[in-house]
Amino acid sequence: MSLLLFFIDGLGIGSRGTSNPFDGLEDAAPLAVFKNEPPATLDGVMVSTDACLGIEGRPQSASGQTTILTGVNAPSLLGYHKQGFPNKALLEIIREHSLFLQLKQAGVAPITFANAYTKRFFEDRPRWVSATTAAVEAAGLPFRTIDDLRNGRAVFQDFTNRMLIERGEDIPLRTSTEAAEVLAAVVSESRFTLFEYFITDKVGHAQDMEAARAVLQDLARLVRELLARVDLTRTSVILTSDHGNIEDLSSRNHTLNEVPTIVWGANRDSIASRIKSLADITPAIVESLTEKATASG
Repeated sequence: MSLLLFFIDGLGIGSRGTSNPFDGLEDAAPLAVFKNEPPATLDGVMVSTDACLGIEGRPQSASGQTTILTGVNAPSLLGYHKQGFPNKALLEIIREHSLFLQLKQAGVAPITFANAYTKRFFEDRPRWVSATTAAVEAAGLPFRTIDDLRNGRAVFQDFTNRMLIERGEDIPLRTSTEAAEVLAAVVSESRFTLFEYFITDKVGHAQDMEAARAVLQDLARLVRELLARVDLTRTSVILTSDHGNIEDLSSRNHTLNEVPTIVWGANRDSIASRIKSLADITPAIVESLTEKATASG
C-alpha cells in the first residue's frame, strides 16, 4: 500500500456568499466544501477537521503545519498559534517527531517529498524555512530539484511552472493534467509521498477574488486528474489544510473555520475515522502504512 498526503495551505470550510470564491464557481469539486452542505468529494470521505486545537486565536501556518507533520499539538505546547515559519521550539518538535522520520524509523520506504526546490534555495539558504523543509531534513531525506522537475520526477509548488518561468528558469509551462501525470508517477514509485501547495494562502491574504477563482479551478482540476491516474485500489490519498483563509476574502486574516480533510482510495473509511483535528493526520498515516507493512511482512 502507498499513501499521498496532498497539503493545501489556507483552505477552510466556508459559508456561501459573495466573499467566498467557491460560491458559484464551476469545476471546483472536490475542493468546494460549504458549511451545512454535503460535499461533492468524488467518492472520497470528508472530515471537518479542527484547526484551532483548543487554543484561542486564529490558526497559523507554522504551528498548524508543525502539528500536521508531527502529530504533536504544537499550539497547545506553545500556548499560542505561531504564524509564518517555525521558531526554535517548533523546530525542536519537528526534529524529534517529523512524519518523515517516524515513517523512516518504522521501515517505510521509499519516502518522497514531491516538490522541486530551486538551485537558489541550496546556494542561498533562507534564514527561516518551512515546517515541511524542516520535517524532510529531520529524516535526512533528499530534496528534489529543478533537474528532477525537467525529467518528470518532481512538481513545483506552483505546478504550472509559471512562477519559475517568470524567474528565468528554462522549463516548460505545465497544464493541470501534465502536472497530475508527473505527480501520479512519483506516487507510484513511493510508499509515502507529500505534495505541498501554498498559493491558496497567498491569494487569500491578497483578497483577490479573480485570482482566487482561477487558482481554485486549476487546483481542483489537478486533484481530479490526479485521482484519475492514481491506483486507488492500493493507494490512499489524503487532502488536508492547516487553516482557513481563501474561503472568506472579506478579511486578510486566517479564519476560525474547520478545514476539510478528504480521503480517497484504499482504507479511506478507516483513515477518515481516525481524524478529528490536525494532530490526528500524522498518526493516521503512520498507523495506516505500518499496519499494512506488518501485514505484508
